Amino acid sequence: MMTFVEKCDAIFEASIQTYHQTDNVDESIRNPYPEKSIEYYLYLKNWIDTVQWHLEDIIRDPNIRPEAALQLKRRIDKSNQDRTDLVELIDSYFWEQYHSVNPLPDAKINTESPAWAIDRLSILYLKIYHMRKETERTDTDAEHIRKCSEKLHVLLEQRTDLMTAITQLLDAYAEGSRIMKVYKQMKMYNDPMLNPVLYGKTS
Repeated sequence: MMTFVEKCDAIFEASIQTYHQTDNVDESIRNPYPEKSIEYYLYLKNWIDTVQWHLEDIIRDPNIRPEAALQLKRRIDKSNQDRTDLVELIDSYFWEQYHSVNPLPDAKINTESPAWAIDRLSILYLKIYHMRKETERTDTDAEHIRKCSEKLHVLLEQRTDLMTAITQLLDAYAEGSRIMKVYKQMKMYNDPMLNPVLYGKTS
């Protein structure tokens, strides 16, 4: 049976490879997993991250028209909100898995929820994919390849460490040595009732 991080590995790799078949930020997602399954949400999470990665590249074009940049900025803002909503949804999956475990007397609270660690893992897979592409370029010099190869080595180590840490955290929830808690992000700037610019007041 696959561990949770092994499941993430297979799904994130598939999502990134599928996106780069067309490398088009407007490509429709073709999620192969049953809707509302954890696999479905993991694939969707990484797809959103992958599209946003490329939107962030496009908006940094020094020749981009201001109107196009504004449209992209708003699209990125929406993507960030979608990412946050999806992370909280994934955390609800872990909550269902572990909230009923009786914590041990010395149980500790973690600094972040498991889904936010998985958010970082998803981004790390994108960093690895694109850094590896840099090591394969034929239109640059050997020094660029060397530096990118060193960075790729570090990223791969970080991925191993993060996957290990996520596995250890989930094991700790299961045994009761960590307390499962979920914190909502409560972002204010997208909420028309909380952002003074949107509700017409000044602080």
